[in-house]
Amino acid sequence: MRDSILLINSTLDPERYSGFIEYIDILFTTSIAGPLVIIYWLATWHLMDIYIYPDDPLLSAIVTTMIGVVFGLMLCVFQEYCCKRLTAEIGRAKFFITTRVYNYIAGIINVAACRGVWNILEVFQEDAYSTAVTTVASTIALICLKGLRNVESAPYSVAIDADEGYFDAPTFFRTSSKDTALYILDCVFSVTVVGSLVVFVWRGLWALIDIFLYPDDPVKSCWTSLIVGYCMVVITFSLQAPMRWMVARLQGAPRLLLADVYHLLSFASTVNVWRGVWGLLDIYLFPESPLLSNWSCHIVSLALLIVLNCSNSILVRGVYIDAEEPAGDCVIFPCHYLRLFLHKERSRKRHKTIDAATRKLEEASVPLQTPEEKV
Repeated sequence: MRDSILLINSTLDPERYSGFIEYIDILFTTSIAGPLVIIYWLATWHLMDIYIYPDDPLLSAIVTTMIGVVFGLMLCVFQEYCCKRLTAEIGRAKFFITTRVYNYIAGIINVAACRGVWNILEVFQEDAYSTAVTTVASTIALICLKGLRNVESAPYSVAIDADEGYFDAPTFFRTSSKDTALYILDCVFSVTVVGSLVVFVWRGLWALIDIFLYPDDPVKSCWTSLIVGYCMVVITFSLQAPMRWMVARLQGAPRLLLADVYHLLSFASTVNVWRGVWGLLDIYLFPESPLLSNWSCHIVSLALLIVLNCSNSILVRGVYIDAEEPAGDCVIFPCHYLRLFLHKERSRKRHKTIDAATRKLEEASVPLQTPEEKV
């Protein structure tokens, strides 16, 4: 669920779009967009619990895994085709409808893939020891693959529904679609291996918190997770400036190690926030009417994200490499919302001014015709 900031950092002027607007973006991401993403995932997940083989947990998990993997691979393989064919040139209304329908379908596929792998682990893995071993091993594997940053999610990121690169999902090896066989293998590795490792790490930490944090008092456990999670969110955002300064002055393994430690801290706070919001909604929001609770959450959260122009935030898409950005940008969370809108508006006005000036110059450069030439 992490949007790359390579393009953002290359287009935004950090001096112009810093300060108060930056704080608004962080507040919006952590308190509005982030919770809406969590609510969407919770509702969609629970609806699958209700409708997909509710009496057979293992079969339900296998079916949703197959749905997620097969259709997830299709979205990954055909992303370039979508980027070329589905552009704003087909018409604003048609593009809007097409992209939001794509988001809805891709969101269900993403939830299905994560739910399937997660629930298979739930069936076969119950004790704390095996859970801890799986979690540590998966974390080490992601670190070795330089893909630890892929465990980050809301409330640390927001993805704008921008026209450009709407369907882009970077693969692990960054192969070209022209090399068909290698590209398909790259997509398979990105979706199955990296994606599964991310789910292993998420489920492992979540399960360990369930085991050790007030296991006999769900209400207290969820409230504690929520409070601890948001306290850690405040801490990590407060540390962002000094972390960026330190990472920018390091090279090689020390730089990567420091960035990974920072990502792990943000990941721990992310899981606590998700667990807190998820658990409290299960406890307080129409607990006796699961259909009403989940359908209302599913529809309202998605509608609000579409209205706020950030429905892309619900998608788990693309593989990002640790510390691939220059200098200290690798520890900057992609919370660019209002800043991007302001940047686009100023760019539009600047281009409009340049076009008007160009037309005036062209008109001024047209030579006057004599009466004979007019005849």
